[in-house]
Amino acid sequence: MAPTNWGTYLVTQASISEGRSTLEIVRAAIDGGVDAVQLREKGESAHSRYELGLELRELTAEAGVDLLVNDRVDIAEAIDADGVHVGQSDLPVPVARELLGPEAVVGCSASTVAEAQRAEADGADYLGVGSVYGTTSKDVPEAETGVGPERIAEIAETVSIPVVGIGGITADNAGPVAEAGAVGVAVISEITAAEDPAAATATLAETVETAKDLEHRE
Repeated sequence: MAPTNWGTYLVTQASISEGRSTLEIVRAAIDGGVDAVQLREKGESAHSRYELGLELRELTAEAGVDLLVNDRVDIAEAIDADGVHVGQSDLPVPVARELLGPEAVVGCSASTVAEAQRAEADGADYLGVGSVYGTTSKDVPEAETGVGPERIAEIAETVSIPVVGIGGITADNAGPVAEAGAVGVAVISEITAAEDPAAATATLAETVETAKDLEHRE
């Protein structure tokens, strides 16, 4: 599946999963219709992320769900992930592309139009734009948090690659993000901390699809 079809995108973080394993959360998200999964697990060792990545690769491949790795190009390559997502302070997009090859999906974080345009020029396949509503799960400079659906719209209008909104997104506020031009939304806690992750994923997916339909009709 290409990034253009990613309505719902789960970023993993076991520390907020209410004691459930990341494997359980991802399995439930797949049952709920998730389109892409990013192995993040901030704070875990490379070895444990690799071991978990192998299990997630098996699970996602069977389900036809795209698997990406946050930051670590080496882990992405080692587990045969579909791609990698890099931030502004990680390996540059062209280097990740060179290491993973032309078929890999390379995503890049952006919070400004300039960063987005540079990432596209560097060959990124999609952008993770945020933090849309602010976030407690990442250390994000204040200038880059709470950029709002308005920034999504600005960026979506100036680049031709897909935009995924991230940061503080819930089923209640995902609609405006999709209406602003995002192909989908990336979440951590909305699915991971939910009492029923499968139902939370399905609700989020429905919200995004409804908003995209509205946008296309306007």
